[in-house]
Amino acid sequence: MSFPLSFWDISLWLAITAVILLITSELLSPYYGKTEIRISKKKLRNVAFGVSILFLATIVIRIISIVLIP
Repeated sequence: MSFPLSFWDISLWLAITAVILLITSELLSPYYGKTEIRISKKKLRNVAFGVSILFLATIVIRIISIVLIP
């Protein structure tokens, strides 16, 4: 039984999720007038950075596999 998602799919999913989370954390800024939302902007931004780091790790793994496996 194989995993239905490839490494490329997971990388793409992480990239899209990171972008959505970063945009959401910026739109929750008090400058836009959305101060009554109960989501912690700091926690949301930390999760977005974590997902971004995972995405970058998948890119590094892909580059290493391209370089090492001719």
